[in-house]
Amino acid sequence: MQGLRAPLATFLLLGFAASAAWAGPKPTDSMGTIVTADRARVGDSAAEVGTTIYSGDRLVTDQLGSMQIRAGAARLLLQSASAAVVNDNEGAPSARLLLGTATFSTGNAKAFTLYVSRAAIRAQSDAPTVGQVTYLSEKELLVISKRGPITITVDGETQLIDEGASYRVVLDPPPAAAQGPEGAGSGKHDHDKGMGGPPRRAGRNYFTIFAVGTTALITGFAISEAWESPSRP
Repeated sequence: MQGLRAPLATFLLLGFAASAAWAGPKPTDSMGTIVTADRARVGDSAAEVGTTIYSGDRLVTDQLGSMQIRAGAARLLLQSASAAVVNDNEGAPSARLLLGTATFSTGNAKAFTLYVSRAAIRAQSDAPTVGQVTYLSEKELLVISKRGPITITVDGETQLIDEGASYRVVLDPPPAAAQGPEGAGSGKHDHDKGMGGPPRRAGRNYFTIFAVGTTALITGFAISEAWESPSRP
């Protein structure tokens, strides 16, 4: 019997160790890599080029700071005074913008989703797409399609934003604003009417989009050719 005690004890220790490993949290897969960073942080640590980003990481930029990450066929650029939390949504990268302005670039429609409040913003097609979103408040966003069309989805209702268009998005609008004028949202290019144009109704009053001046906004937004081409390294 004494001769069996040592092997038995070893077996039990190995069993306990295996049980602890099985019960413990699974290792988190990396989601992306920092490409550029200036006055930025990942959690409480300073962001550095080459740092691996994991699902659940909080990215923050200071005043005059910026950070760009690469995640698969997508890139995310946080501009100054911005904050976002990145996630792996069923194998596809995503981020939730909490503050400031974010620009995303995608190589296909499923490459990336940007969540802002209750809105989900993504590329409409598999063509290279660049979109920019500014968080104004929990119920108000500014959305610009820099390259290619993008979609905004709120509570199952989707609205298309044409390439080159800029819209102020109001969530849960009052009835008068949500109703909009006759013909709004009928597929006509309402954004061509520019600042002060009528609102386009989206879905069942979950949100409304208002055309704003696009030329100054997009002209003032410079982006490198490498950033616009997700296929480039």
